[in-house]
Amino acid sequence: MAINIVLLGPPGAGKGTQAKRLESFYGLVQLSTGDMLRMAVSAGTATGLRAKAVMEAGKLVDDEILIAMISDRLDQSDAQSGAIFDGFPRTVPQAEALDRLLAGRGLHLDHVIELKVDDSALVDRISGRYTCKTCGAGYHDSFQKPRLAGVCDSCGGTDFVRRADDNAETVRKRLAEYYAKTAPILPYYAAKGALRAVDGMADMDVVTAALKAVLGPRPSVPR
Repeated sequence: MAINIVLLGPPGAGKGTQAKRLESFYGLVQLSTGDMLRMAVSAGTATGLRAKAVMEAGKLVDDEILIAMISDRLDQSDAQSGAIFDGFPRTVPQAEALDRLLAGRGLHLDHVIELKVDDSALVDRISGRYTCKTCGAGYHDSFQKPRLAGVCDSCGGTDFVRRADDNAETVRKRLAEYYAKTAPILPYYAAKGALRAVDGMADMDVVTAALKAVLGPRPSVPR
């Protein structure tokens, strides 16, 4: 049986990190719209070509294209056991569109989980992030340092980079945008009785355990 999950929370709440952990544990696929968009454009799919034309015109990819892209991705074999939606939906219309897409397939969202965070602590968390330039593994100045200083745990690389927008001023702007545009979908899911909250400021392992407590045991039947 497919399990479909939405992880909500502001930028830096840990959605991507936790999605990767749940993906591995439950045999799901993490669906990040940003990653899917890049893959669709690179693969030259019909949806990808539409998105490419929009982006080359300097416009934002609209909800219709995003939903078409998600629909295409859900058709792939590795998504048949379920998906973790990371970064989507961001607005109430997108949430409604996702509900319609899943309903058309005889599916629904099983869990909508908000990672609750403290804004001031979140600014510190994001501004300390950096990644391995070679493999993309993520680290942090305080919370997640490489085992050997200056050497990536995953690939042994020694070149690290920081995102230009991972600074306090930009983070505060991104938080303001989240509360203005995305946070309004919380009441939408709460009204459906689907919304649960987890303390996103806890240690990563504690957050993972809390998420697993909400989702329940790993399915016993292999994929």
